[in-house]
Amino acid sequence: MAPRVAAGLDVAQISDVTRVVSLNTFERPIYAGNAIATVRSKDRIKVLTVRTTAFDAAPVDGGDARLVLTPAVQDAGTSLFVGAEIAKLDRPELTAARIIVSGGRGVGSAEKFGEVLTPLADALGAALGASRAAVDAGYAPNDWQVGQTGKIVAPQLYVACGISGAIQHLAGMKDSKVIVAINKDPEAPIFSVADYGLEADLFAAVPELTAALRT
Repeated sequence: MAPRVAAGLDVAQISDVTRVVSLNTFERPIYAGNAIATVRSKDRIKVLTVRTTAFDAAPVDGGDARLVLTPAVQDAGTSLFVGAEIAKLDRPELTAARIIVSGGRGVGSAEKFGEVLTPLADALGAALGASRAAVDAGYAPNDWQVGQTGKIVAPQLYVACGISGAIQHLAGMKDSKVIVAINKDPEAPIFSVADYGLEADLFAAVPELTAALRT
């Protein structure tokens, strides 16, 4: 939608803004978050998309933004509403969760996701996430995918289990406040962004952690 709005206004679109520097200057990540570009726009009207996890929630009261109500336009008859299916989640939604327990290819199977990671997520009241490799392997559903081609998250706590730390995954979770990595490979890139790293077999470490949380 945003590119069509920008084209209709004959202005440039600025995507994935993570910081508003001034009225005309913005910051946005490039190269999977490995560099930050500072973009200045001279357009009178700015069309932006923002990375919501990079901003604090706006206060309910105060502010001086003008609210403009736009009347609905007549149906052009080019599309048809068939219906809606609402997914009911037993745990927090991924992008809004304060705590996320995420698994990678190292978890090994969809069954192990349920046996090993689900009890830890339950003990923490956390959402479940997965790397792209785990999703592609069929270990987890698509809506669990965290990363540049999945969901961008920034929870208070991110627990990465059996995730090596591919660049596209790191781009989706490296803004988490505290990152805990559990991986038996000491050279795994995930350790470079982790606040706490445990070099261990996740199949031993995660159940021990879960048991400790429940006592």
